[in-house]
Amino acid sequence: MPYVNIRITDEGVTREQKQQLIEGATQLLVDVLGKNPATTVVVIDEVPMDNWGVAGELVSDRRKRGQ
Repeated sequence: MPYVNIRITDEGVTREQKQQLIEGATQLLVDVLGKNPATTVVVIDEVPMDNWGVAGELVSDRRKRGQ
C-alpha cells in the first residue's frame, strides 16, 4: 500500500488543486510502479509559513520580500 505525503505551505491552495495533487500522485504511482490506485494513500499537510524555513529564514519573511 503506497503512502505519499505532500507538504506545502498554507498559501490558499484550493480544494480543486488538492484534488489534482491527489489524482496526479496516485496516477504517477500507477504509471511508474504499477501500483493499485485503490490502495494508494495520499496525504496533504499544509504548513503555516511561519513554521517553514529556507536558507535560514522563515518563508513568511521571504514572501514579504517577493522571494
